[in-house]
Order: sequence, then structure tokens, then C-alpha cells
Amino acid sequence: MGNSKSGALSKEILDDLKSNTKYSEAELCAWYQSFLKECPTGKISKEQFEGIYASFFPDADPTAYARHVFRSFDTNADGTLDFKEYIVALHLTSGGKTLQKLEWAFALYDVDGNGTISKNEIHEIVKSIFNMIPAEDQKNLPEDENTPEKRAEKVWEFFGKTDNDKIAEGEFIKGVMENKDILRLIQYDEPQKIKDKLKEKQQ
Repeated sequence: MGNSKSGALSKEILDDLKSNTKYSEAELCAWYQSFLKECPTGKISKEQFEGIYASFFPDADPTAYARHVFRSFDTNADGTLDFKEYIVALHLTSGGKTLQKLEWAFALYDVDGNGTISKNEIHEIVKSIFNMIPAEDQKNLPEDENTPEKRAEKVWEFFGKTDNDKIAEGEFIKGVMENKDILRLIQYDEPQKIKDKLKEKQQ
């Protein structure tokens, strides 16, 4: 049965995903069958992707974050995610190696795709992440991190930038790798319920 499922997924894509994600061949084939059931065209639209995130966050507003995540993984800018782009997205947002995650994080924060990050872009993504934190949890945040503005300012100050400066990719990755506090501020760790749902879809 495994071979027939593998046949539905090209060997080139299968080998590429096995090399670049944490998933096994059996898992990838199971994902592919599930993917085709939900998306018979072989593509996920931005609206479908936002719907997936909405189901994970019924008590918050993940729309803006989902839109930015979708943009960062729509590598050919055709307004859809194919199976390969979708699996890479799942891999990097639920696991992935640190360098890979930081390269993706840079793409996420580089909203206009010009190769640098501005203070406004930091604020835009941090705000979209903040919208996914339940109100009760927001009350427990440290005083200097309890608004999107404060969190964005804290990140920007770490890099020692003035308001009109830019951050290049190498500088961003080096800075975040050297400071776990900044890593915590720029990313969103999915709650356990999301990880559980991802496992359910694999089965």
C-alpha cells in the first residue's frame, strides 16, 4: 500500500521533503492523501489556509498572521500553496531546525519582500502574533511586553537601530541566534492543541 501511495507523489518531491523536513516517507504519503481529500485541485488557496488557522484559534483572531504565513510560503507567488509548500510550512511552523526557522522568520517579517526588515514590519508581524494570544494570557505578560508596540520596540532596541534603519537577513539571523529572549518575542509557538491536530491529520 505504501508504494501505491508513493506513486501518487512524485519521487523527486518525496525525496526532497524527506531530506528537508522531519517527516518520514510513510508520514508524507499519509499527508498527501489527506491533502488531496481536502484540496482535490492539489492547491490550497489563501482563504482555505486562513480557515485552517481560524479553526485552531476559535478564541482569537489569527487572520493577519495566517495571511503573512501564507505569503512567506507561497514561494512562486501564485496565490496558492501546493503540497510541497504546504508541508514545508507545517514543518517550519511546528518544528524545523533553528537556521531554517530563522530564514523563514526573516521572510515572514520582510513583508514587502525587499530583502530587509523595517521597524514598521516588525510591528506589523508582532501585532498579528499578539492577536492570537488569548486575552487571559495577555494579562500575564511582563509589563514591558504586554502590547504589540512594547514588544516591537524591545526587538528593535536589541538590534540598536534608529526608527528609519533596516535589518538585513544575516544580521537578523545572527542577532536572534545569540539572544533567546528575542527569539521568544519574534515567534509564535503553537499551543499543544495545534500540534495534536497536526498529528491527527497525519493518521
